[in-house]
Amino acid sequence: MDFRPSSPATLQNLKTGNRIDSLRSKVAPVSSRPVPVTIIGAGPFGLSVAAYLRAYGIDFRIFGTPMQSWIKHMPAGMLLKSTGFSSTLYDPDRSFTIARYCKEHGIPYEDVGLPVKVETFTAYGLAFQKALVPGVDDTTLVHLSRDHRGFVLELADGRSFTSQRVVLGVGLNFFRNMPPELAGLPRDLATHSADHSDLTKFRGRDVAVIGGGSSAIDTAVLLHEAGARPLLIVRKPNIEFGIDEPLHRPLLKRLHRPMSGIGPGWKNRACTDVPWAFRYLPDQIRVRTVSEFLGPSGGWFMKSRTDPVPRLFNCELRRASEVNGRLQLHLASTDGTERTLNVDHVIAATGYRPDVARLPFMSATILKDLHLLQNTPRLSGNFESSIPGLYFIGPISANTFGPVMRFAVGASFTSRRLSRHLANVAASQRSDSS
Repeated sequence: MDFRPSSPATLQNLKTGNRIDSLRSKVAPVSSRPVPVTIIGAGPFGLSVAAYLRAYGIDFRIFGTPMQSWIKHMPAGMLLKSTGFSSTLYDPDRSFTIARYCKEHGIPYEDVGLPVKVETFTAYGLAFQKALVPGVDDTTLVHLSRDHRGFVLELADGRSFTSQRVVLGVGLNFFRNMPPELAGLPRDLATHSADHSDLTKFRGRDVAVIGGGSSAIDTAVLLHEAGARPLLIVRKPNIEFGIDEPLHRPLLKRLHRPMSGIGPGWKNRACTDVPWAFRYLPDQIRVRTVSEFLGPSGGWFMKSRTDPVPRLFNCELRRASEVNGRLQLHLASTDGTERTLNVDHVIAATGYRPDVARLPFMSATILKDLHLLQNTPRLSGNFESSIPGLYFIGPISANTFGPVMRFAVGASFTSRRLSRHLANVAASQRSDSS
């Protein structure tokens, strides 16, 4: 996927059941008064929802390290594919936009036509959090279950509490797609692109990058510019790039291809403007659209920077093995020819595959009771799953609300729709208790 996800890195993937059991044996007693709403995840989606809830006076707690996926799992020097106006977070007044932040800090900015640096986006996101969502708790969630009072959340530091409703905005970090041919190899030889924020450590080394989307292109280019010797390995016969859209376009072009938060065109505009309508399409159409819409491509601004990077097209990885401390890759091309390459390291820029079963903190009972579509939760029009009070936001909601949820701009619709729903729930509860 092209989505540069916002996933809270504080939710760490615990590798063994023994570790979870150990933590659960140390938890403090569950507090008696349930929290009305708990948000797990402090990326663009979680922070935007939290900003709305805070403005509406709804009591909530939020856990996650703000913007950590963008800080820890994106390479330094990367430019966002999203346009400037859609590389923002959301509050009800639209008072803390990235445009305002850049103006106040003297950072060059345009709504369209000037890519946003990842460093600018993360600094802006942290400023947004500090100003509008000051109470973020960065403690790791290790177990989520249910009892008669609601949801029970157990934290890594031993705390435990109940919450009437839980909003999971965990991004994509749990869902890395690593080719099986690289499984089991040591991390000093094979990693996922999300493992690297600093590519300068590969200076002077031979590095194969597998993939043909923006992550692969960005990684290969930044490796080259850091002094490494990258080789981009692509299954397709070419790599594609987006089209440069100038800030000012003639009226006819704007009518023919109106701009949206995920690029120009009426289909893109429909995805951003009416995501609520997407969930009424048949299952197979929704799944196929999310899988195929806006396929792998690099940003238009990366095209010339990619020219010096060596590439192999029409090639697939068949197997990989360690040989004398290096990695030997066995490739097969579409014409049947095979070749062997020896490199110091391979980076799999092979995207993500959302699957709710890969969330390590989910109890078996919750997983059993969730109704799924292609391994992701079926959601109501308010992002609520088949388990009342449990909500999913971000990329994992794409099969319900469309491809826009793979991009940060999807937080606009999400924060408005979900916060309005939660405000109505709170008002109803106050009315019932009076």
